[in-house]
Amino acid sequence: MARQNPVHLNLNVRGLAPSATLAINEKSAWLKSQGLPVYRLGLGQSPFPIPERVVQALRDHAHEKDYLPVSGLKSLREAVAAFNLRTQGLQTNPDYVMIGPGSKELIFLLQLVYYGDLVIPTPSWVSYSPQARIVGRHVYWVPTSPENFWRMSPDQLEKLCRTDPDKPRIAILNYPSNPTGYTYPLDRLKELARVARKYKVILVSDEIYGLLHFRDQHVSVARFYPEGTIVSSGLSKWCGAGGWRLGTFSFPDSLEWLYKAMTIVASETYTSTSAPIQHAAVTAFNGGEDIDAYLHQSRRILRAVVHYATERLREMQVEIPMPQGAFYLFPDFGKYREALAGKEIFTSVELCNRLLEETGVAMLPGYEFGRDPAELTARIALVDFNGEEALRAASADYRDKDIDEAFVRAFAPRLTEAFARMSDWFRSLDCKE
Repeated sequence: MARQNPVHLNLNVRGLAPSATLAINEKSAWLKSQGLPVYRLGLGQSPFPIPERVVQALRDHAHEKDYLPVSGLKSLREAVAAFNLRTQGLQTNPDYVMIGPGSKELIFLLQLVYYGDLVIPTPSWVSYSPQARIVGRHVYWVPTSPENFWRMSPDQLEKLCRTDPDKPRIAILNYPSNPTGYTYPLDRLKELARVARKYKVILVSDEIYGLLHFRDQHVSVARFYPEGTIVSSGLSKWCGAGGWRLGTFSFPDSLEWLYKAMTIVASETYTSTSAPIQHAAVTAFNGGEDIDAYLHQSRRILRAVVHYATERLREMQVEIPMPQGAFYLFPDFGKYREALAGKEIFTSVELCNRLLEETGVAMLPGYEFGRDPAELTARIALVDFNGEEALRAASADYRDKDIDEAFVRAFAPRLTEAFARMSDWFRSLDCKE
């Protein structure tokens, strides 16, 4: 009998599962391959096509084959700096803009090179905490509540920091939020900035959904704490180019040392981001009337889709405030706890697994976002519709009128069917009032 090779894994990696968002996408694809109906409300991929002018820029630069500078193409870094100024009024030195293969990779590199704890609200995006674990960093989950729109509280951040005022920390603010869709009001941002400055906390303002604020009113916390905030963005959400894998970090001059450390590590890992994609990204970040129109219609459609889904949940007696951006909902199905227990469903993981198996509706359990397993929360990504068709209709027949429920039913039929199946399934539980 042949001897098996011993398994020698880094202790920080042992027991890690694949990213929940990618795992649900793969499971959904497998179920679909078996001929089962699947409604993909799990993976948060933009439903909209990449703007045509940006795609044409990629075609025009497909021949680019040279390695680019580790920190990124100069013209792209200048375009990102101009983008920050145009959209947020932020003064950014292009010399301290870093381009990476997705903002996810840049956030990982930051946690690798900076020796400090990670501070994130619960719930938070699924990869922040596992990345910290991989590099051996401590994670502090800041408690939140649905009454507070699941947002990090300045008082809670202060309470954590004053236990050890000199301890190095990174705090990540992602808003509009994945998984909730909620954002931060100005007074909250100012207070968070005040606390971060007091304790020299480095803030990462993850603004990947910033341009998808439904009223186009996103405000960067970097306006109030410019010397200690890294602004993270990319092409995946507002430009529909998730698979292109291009992210950006904009550093203040005061964090030059951190920027340089990240470029050193990047030079020894991914070398540089794809050359054709960087060239095409210049067009995206430079913007223009066509891209402004694309964003305007995208926001109108998403606002209507999220409103429709919120109303359907309320009809199921699930109380949930209307989000302000992105394409997510984070409902709590605790009202059905007793009835779900009758089906031996006690956790958010069990709830999402059973719902997928019995209705084909795929969503992610709140547990994956840092919530208590027994809490019956889930993230719903409202993206299973043909964004290209919806954009075309919004720009034509609905150009001068509100996008309403009839529009959602006509151009997002899989979403409406998914909510009908979900509603029927919960009603079948015969929940006691």
